[in-house]
Amino acid sequence: MRHGDKIKNLSRTKAHRDALLSNLACQLIQYKRIVTTLAKAKALRVYAEPLITKGKENTTHQRRVVFSYLQDKEAVKELFGAVAEKVAGRPGGYTRIIKLGARVGDNAEQAMIELVDFNEIYGKGKGEEKATAKKTRRAGGAKKKAAETTATEKAEETTTPEKTAE
Repeated sequence: MRHGDKIKNLSRTKAHRDALLSNLACQLIQYKRIVTTLAKAKALRVYAEPLITKGKENTTHQRRVVFSYLQDKEAVKELFGAVAEKVAGRPGGYTRIIKLGARVGDNAEQAMIELVDFNEIYGKGKGEEKATAKKTRRAGGAKKKAAETTATEKAEETTTPEKTAE
């Protein structure tokens, strides 16, 4: 029985699992999006999100704590720089896991794990497009719009001869 055993072992020893998750976390921070198996992605989310939370508080102590997990100076720099700046206002939930289907070779379930704030497709860019698009609510809207454009064209035609006469 595995009562109370909540850690995902990934069929590895503790040292191997720590090395694997450290490397995956460094790659996630560096590239903002990686493709791996679903089990590894779920384990990585539990491992990486507390590190990102620590990255929001830029102190020497927090840098040393994060470095003890990642063992990569460039990843720590990126985490406390660009990543911390983007996630500053977010209270949690820094990663998103998207299932990609089965891998061809061994039929393993693939997943993409990404940092939420670095995706332009799902992020703020989509909401801004919706805000600018105006929706019509009546059938005669197209006729009214066509009439407005012809009226503005006629107004432009009357103003252009005056400019040429001068």
